[in-house]
Amino acid sequence: MKYTEGPEIRDTKAPAGPIEERWEKRKFSAKLVNPANKRKLNVIVVGTGLAGGSAAATLGELGYNVKSFCYQDSPRRAHSIAAQGGINAAKNYRGDGDSIYRLFYDTVKGGDFRARESNVYRLAQVSVNIIDQAVAQGVPFAREYGGLLDTRSFGGAQVSRTFYARGQTGQQLLLGAYQALERQVAAGTVTMHTRHEMLDLIVSDGRARGIIVRDMVTGEIERHYADAVVLATGGYGNVFFLSTNAKGCNTTAIWRAHERGAYFANPCYTQIHPTCIPVSGEYQSKLTLMSESLRNDGRVWVPLLKNDTRAPGDIPEEERDYYLERIYPAFGNLVPRDIASRAAKNVCDEGRGVGPGGLGVYLDFRDAINRLGRDAVEKKYGNLFEMYERITGENPYDVPMRIYPAVHYTMGGLWVDYDLQSTVPGLFVIGEANFSDHGANRLGASALMQGLADGYFVLPTTIGDYLAAGPFGDVDEEAVAEAEIRVRNKIDRLLSVNGTRTPDSFHRELGKLMWDYCGMERTEESLRKALDRIPELRAEFWQNVKVTGTAEELNQVLEKAGRVADFFDLAELMCLDALVRTESCGGHFRAESQDADGEALRDDENFAHVSAWEHTPDGPVLHKEALEYEYVKMTQRSYK
Repeated sequence: MKYTEGPEIRDTKAPAGPIEERWEKRKFSAKLVNPANKRKLNVIVVGTGLAGGSAAATLGELGYNVKSFCYQDSPRRAHSIAAQGGINAAKNYRGDGDSIYRLFYDTVKGGDFRARESNVYRLAQVSVNIIDQAVAQGVPFAREYGGLLDTRSFGGAQVSRTFYARGQTGQQLLLGAYQALERQVAAGTVTMHTRHEMLDLIVSDGRARGIIVRDMVTGEIERHYADAVVLATGGYGNVFFLSTNAKGCNTTAIWRAHERGAYFANPCYTQIHPTCIPVSGEYQSKLTLMSESLRNDGRVWVPLLKNDTRAPGDIPEEERDYYLERIYPAFGNLVPRDIASRAAKNVCDEGRGVGPGGLGVYLDFRDAINRLGRDAVEKKYGNLFEMYERITGENPYDVPMRIYPAVHYTMGGLWVDYDLQSTVPGLFVIGEANFSDHGANRLGASALMQGLADGYFVLPTTIGDYLAAGPFGDVDEEAVAEAEIRVRNKIDRLLSVNGTRTPDSFHRELGKLMWDYCGMERTEESLRKALDRIPELRAEFWQNVKVTGTAEELNQVLEKAGRVADFFDLAELMCLDALVRTESCGGHFRAESQDADGEALRDDENFAHVSAWEHTPDGPVLHKEALEYEYVKMTQRSYK
């Protein structure tokens, strides 16, 4: 796949000056929209997870006319509900040395120095407001005996800054955002459109002015207009087929925006989560996450001997390798996710893995149960233990859990500036759908923080600066008609192939190819193999996919086929981005670029930049945004 390099791109919205003053400076300089004018302005928000739900609720409360869209039957079914472990905030309730600056530092370091300093510092600042907002909404955070909010530790930090609601933090936070959203629906400021899937972006006179959607129940194609469009559609980890994402998670909305002019940044940055239930058979269609919070009390180990098939209880202490504690004594089992995932892969590659195929390591709670008592462990993790037992048939109170890394979160996404606006004016992107504040690796418990920061506090300020120049007049009917024709033509094409293979079979093959060649470890050879095979598989898809049913009905096969078609195009760009970035950083590990200890070796001289890809008829064009560090010195990451 050929590409060309274009001019550098810059974030012109980020203020200069002391980093702790930049967000306040930007908020004051942003243009305001008076309450009477807000009633004349329309905003579309696609997605109802933590980012989209909080954004639609807040924009509605501010007085804008909001249309909210999701493909689920209820906004509260967004995938944010699956998040388990917690949400970071620099409250320092424990008095253990935390601060806004330390959260900023940990996040920049955790992202392997591939995130913007200004954005990350703002995220750390806003984090303290999120907890207050959530508590006011009634989110039932865990509390200590005296009534104060409790916190626990997560990977990549030596302080306890993670607030949690047992093992269902995402669910509780989403219910808070959902209640705020439904309040605005009742107030008439937000109109809810469930079971609608965005299939194209309307760009009129160079501005994002609406979307084309399909009613997933009736099949009707609809046009919806607005003065600005907000995408909050999550990540694209399902390109790997097997991931911790819900099966419905896809890339169609952001990929369509990419085709209409929005740059796609760092597509190769994929997070592999170390604490997932291992694959158990070919029949699986997704994987299950076991919260990183379990590594607070669970100890990770494998047998010292290769091919040791004894039951874990029969392996004496002196024949166990607590490898994370051995290699990274300062952080132990709480090293960041990319570090823990590669370490698990390494011991399994050595032949010391456990379970079917040797693709697993133990997460053992024996010591925690002896120290704290079973009741205390059950109080903290009971629902997670129950979920594990239901899936595996094994009781983790009696035998160690078996875990193995799996695709989880994507740090890449649409490029946005400090205002969260893409390269298409009027198109704002929030949460995991943008290329985010995490760099090349997301620290645990930071996804919920970013989604709510964007939705509750950042976007409502910055979008006003754009909308102050609105309303933007009539939408070009020709542009709308072109978008609708594109949607109908693609649907007709999918239905007309009438081949012999299901969309799922193509998706599974693409996913395995991506995991094998662009997964936890990438090489030039593997990436070139992927770039040779993906176009062949895509051509076969368009010649042999079987889509049953019609377009004028509920048709999940059609939905899947459209999403898989977009995954092919995205997968190609991911592999190209990984091939071009010949360094290792965070979740992007090139085997050719590692130090003597096997750790990721960055190349700051050549790759201290964001890779922002433009879609053109002649192929991808790479634009680089230089990353500069004034406050956190770029060093080789060490958690030892």
